[in-house]
Amino acid sequence: MVDKQFKAESKRLLEMMINSIYTNREIFLRELISNASDAIDKMYYRALTDDKLVFDKDKYYIKVEVDKDSRTLKISDTGIGMTKDELEENLGTIAKSGSLAFKETNEIKDGHDIIGQFGVGFYSAFMVADAVTVVSKSVDGGEAFKWESQGVEGYTIEPHEKEEYGTDVILKLNESTDEDDYDQFLEEYRLKQIIKKYSDFIRYPIKMGEEVVNSMVPIWRKNKSELTDEDYEKFYAEKHYGFDKPIKHIHISVDGAVRYDAILFIPENIPFDYYSKEYEKGLELYSNGVLIMNKCSDLLPDYFSFVKGMVDSEDLSLNISREMLQHDRQLKLIAKNINSKIKKQLQSLLKDERDKYENFYESFGRQLKYGVYSDFGANKEVLQDLLLFYSSTEKKLVTLEEYVSRMPEDQKYIYYASGDTVEKIEKLPQTELVAEKGYEIFYFTDEVDEFAIKMLAAYKEKEFKSVSDGDLGIELEEDQKDVSEEDGKKEVFEFMKDLLSDKVKEVRASKRLKTHPVCLATEGELTIEMEKTLQSMPNSQGVKAEKILEINMNHQVFSALQEAFENDKEKLKLYTNLLYNQALLIEGLPIDDPVEFTNDMCRIMK
Repeated sequence: MVDKQFKAESKRLLEMMINSIYTNREIFLRELISNASDAIDKMYYRALTDDKLVFDKDKYYIKVEVDKDSRTLKISDTGIGMTKDELEENLGTIAKSGSLAFKETNEIKDGHDIIGQFGVGFYSAFMVADAVTVVSKSVDGGEAFKWESQGVEGYTIEPHEKEEYGTDVILKLNESTDEDDYDQFLEEYRLKQIIKKYSDFIRYPIKMGEEVVNSMVPIWRKNKSELTDEDYEKFYAEKHYGFDKPIKHIHISVDGAVRYDAILFIPENIPFDYYSKEYEKGLELYSNGVLIMNKCSDLLPDYFSFVKGMVDSEDLSLNISREMLQHDRQLKLIAKNINSKIKKQLQSLLKDERDKYENFYESFGRQLKYGVYSDFGANKEVLQDLLLFYSSTEKKLVTLEEYVSRMPEDQKYIYYASGDTVEKIEKLPQTELVAEKGYEIFYFTDEVDEFAIKMLAAYKEKEFKSVSDGDLGIELEEDQKDVSEEDGKKEVFEFMKDLLSDKVKEVRASKRLKTHPVCLATEGELTIEMEKTLQSMPNSQGVKAEKILEINMNHQVFSALQEAFENDKEKLKLYTNLLYNQALLIEGLPIDDPVEFTNDMCRIMK
């Protein structure tokens, strides 16, 4: 028996890796199974060039065995095995990757890539075991050897008996503590769960007893022509992406600057926690069939965070723990391509299957609008043609393109009105003039709508305009011109403005009202609906829109105002407060003093 010591730097790296690099202890099994798969891969490559070897895939497998009495877990493979020198070279020097050296030596380029290029995965065994034994016999013949270690102090190598070539890794599991449950790794059902989670698509059988635990052939490596919608739906359900059926799937296979396969799903129903802090976006990320990350958020932009699915690539650069990705060019290329594929699929759905798209939009349209608004509008060009809004004339959801295509030549703006529901918006006084002109109006019922539109600013050179805006940009007939300056009418409005003080910026004659007596208009970027949204947020700091009280001079209420101004200023004060509060109620804004308002109503009745 030969005693060996790890080098000082290797000791430090081993301690760091066990204590901090791996955040999830169960992945030790993933690492050891990946190494076992590597050993069989090496047999495959040797057989390609060595006439003495015949690779019979049926003879090659990985086996996982448990002995509860001795608290041991054994992972065996029928792969290429290791000589004494290879045991010392590959296991005695931490971060020395035998797989990577093999790959470089043999110039492997045919796509049948080797998983274990990272060198330290084997040592993850020490997260769960206080002793690790490796018994290996090389296909090149000679005797078998046993490598054994109890951690950072060192290891031993000695001859050992083993009939067939291959490698056995035997872990003597730690005793469980109040903080750490190591007994779980002695339970077959738990080991099967871990294998299915991380190693389900290893290309060789993983056996427990006579049962093959893994699927081996992943759906994304099959030809699309072989697969049906039912196959994709089954995969969606098996991966627990959702309890619904996906509206659409996207199957991607790319063999270019970066190689990867992906299956993406557009869900039908919104997850219950989608708009909560608990929701975690991202795609499952595999490296050559081995699960590396359960949620890789870098592969999806926030505005497409509803997409479910997976990506498998051999080309990503992984760091030594395989858990953290280097933010490299390959990852960015994959993310960019996936983003483009998702947008094209949504555009196709919108064009060819409108009902399905509207079902999708009911669940996730708000997220697209958040995407327009976020990042200072950086993504508005990507998303604008995917937006839908309710149309006053079509009585259904329409696109921006559909709206603009119907605009009369004299219409300068894309008009919109905001409110809690379509029914409430239809009754807004502010819509009267725009509707009379025959112009279409978008009805905004989501709190994010106006914020998104403000960020969008314009579509095909047509600016957006709220029906409550101070200037609607509509040419008026002669009888609609401003007559508030005539016959002392201006003084009435000035009196009302002084009475309301800073509650409104101005009181003026309305050019938009036809049948209603009063409404509120706004000036500036902030509208009343935006004010309501901001006021509902913490730390709103009392942000308010600049409000203008507009009076319909053709309504009989204005005659009452004039008469009161000339004969009874107290009554004019009463009328002013009532009209202002009425305008607030129409907008769904709170009244400052409800008791005073009800008393004013009673005074009118008297």
